[in-house]
Amino acid sequence: MKLSMKIAAMLCTTVSSMLMAQQSAFANDVGVREIAAPSKERGSDVAVTVWYPAESGGKAVTLGESVFFVGTPAMLDAPLSDRKLPLVLLSHGAGLAGNPQALSWIAVPLAKQGFIVAAPTHPGNTGSTKSAAETMKLWLRPMDITETLNAMGEDALFKEHVELNKVGMLGLSMGGSTALAIAGARIDPKRLASYCDTNALNHSLCEWVRQSGVDLHTMDLTSADRDNEDTRIKFAMAIDPAPVDVFEFGTFSRTSIPVDLVNLGQPGKIPLTAQAAKIAEAIPNARYFTIEDASHYSMFAECKPGAAEIAESEKVGDPICTDGGGRSRSEIHAQMIHMVIDAFSRALKPLP
Repeated sequence: MKLSMKIAAMLCTTVSSMLMAQQSAFANDVGVREIAAPSKERGSDVAVTVWYPAESGGKAVTLGESVFFVGTPAMLDAPLSDRKLPLVLLSHGAGLAGNPQALSWIAVPLAKQGFIVAAPTHPGNTGSTKSAAETMKLWLRPMDITETLNAMGEDALFKEHVELNKVGMLGLSMGGSTALAIAGARIDPKRLASYCDTNALNHSLCEWVRQSGVDLHTMDLTSADRDNEDTRIKFAMAIDPAPVDVFEFGTFSRTSIPVDLVNLGQPGKIPLTAQAAKIAEAIPNARYFTIEDASHYSMFAECKPGAAEIAESEKVGDPICTDGGGRSRSEIHAQMIHMVIDAFSRALKPLP
């Protein structure tokens, strides 16, 4: 299936032969295309972006580029490499970089290492359809992942190439909380209802929720505590998962799959709403890591020159170009990419 007009508008074709030459070695072996995942719960198809190891061909595009962020090259509709491959389901966060293409900086390296990566666009979390009410329906996100997995197993192109017994889940920020839910953790409706009573837990998100006129106490939370576990998924990795303080803590101990948790920042300075150390202690088969000279915004793509000033002038409100003050974002990304590839290789491509 061709990329939809909405997604295609986010893809910037390479505009100079010099840039094409610089990118060719990186882009030509990673393809990208879109499929549709039917969703009864959403009442419509969910758009799914898929990155994959590819043969030569396709059209050079740049994914995730914006006025703020550098994009990542790939080959649109390139032929799929003729082999069976493990699958990583990817969940994005909400807000400024809340879309699959914004995570191309980590999806493309995974595809280069022999994984198919599939990421649904969580409705209402980004773009022109962005909605505070829909964003806070956190229990809907895991079903988007489940429907994406269903679609990958039925898609005419991908079904013969996906190893459905080797499926993992990667989530960043709100996508990290989605990963924990898909692994078996359950939301506590009372905690979710009171999450934005003050700005103490998440100033940026809760200020938006209130300005949008959303009262979480009056939201229908009937399904909020449902079980979203998908037992087909064998491993989960959550990077700076947020919000984690809306879960019923006791349900973490019932998680049956291995889980890796990564926090960005120094212990003691990590925001409570993303703090995963105690969660790692509660999950029976979990590993916990920190990248101390990173920040929550290190999950965004690299900033363009002048992006911080533009963000300030446009009153974005978050320091989107600020990391921990030690290394550059590209260096932090290199470490994160290494951690992710190592984790999913360990979990889904074990040595014989």
